[in-house]
Amino acid sequence: MKLFVGLGNPGTKYAGNRHNIGFMAIDRIAADHGFSPWKKAFKGLVCDGRLGDARVLLLKPETFMNLSGQSVQAAMAFHKIALADVVVFHDELDLTPGKMRLKQGGGHAGHNGLRSIHACVGEAYGRVRLGIGHPGHKDAVANYVLHDFAKADQGWLDDLLRGLSDGAEALAAGDGAKFSNAVALRTAPQRPSSGQARPEGKAPRKPPEPKPAKPEAPPETDTRSALQKLADRFR
Repeated sequence: MKLFVGLGNPGTKYAGNRHNIGFMAIDRIAADHGFSPWKKAFKGLVCDGRLGDARVLLLKPETFMNLSGQSVQAAMAFHKIALADVVVFHDELDLTPGKMRLKQGGGHAGHNGLRSIHACVGEAYGRVRLGIGHPGHKDAVANYVLHDFAKADQGWLDDLLRGLSDGAEALAAGDGAKFSNAVALRTAPQRPSSGQARPEGKAPRKPPEPKPAKPEAPPETDTRSALQKLADRFR
């Protein structure tokens, strides 16, 4: 079994916060892939289902962010899930809004949710880092992450969540490249170049018609008499 963990804070007060993008990602996967209803377990909310050939447990810890590791540890112990089979979805200040990076192991970079997971189970788990941007000064970080996404963010946020859901099966299968590509197709779709096929419904541009050639001037009529022509030859 795989364990996908979304990080956030419980309750409607925090539901739209930037810090809760991990919850949003897990919710989208559960809804799009027909997972079971959510239920309380392991100090959080869980549901299960299949992504391709993999059985996957989705977890949203309800311990608040800085104690997320307790919930992750309980779910892993009950289902005997290896740390390598755990993937955590979380907000990332150091990525521009809408960007995603996949990472295996490493430090927690000061993220309180990751810090707690490190302390409880170790650091060798997978992370899906979801860019929310940085407010510009470290003193503004707490206020920034605990505020809702702005209306202007809804477009890229929806594209990102759709991409995560599109690639979830590849992620469960351990194909990080295919997962990342699925996200990129939503968040940075390729634009057709001039050499590619034209969009459907658009007629091909007609080549310019050649301009008609100007008619040549008719030859001048020679009005000389035969005698004048003969005389002109001997001049």
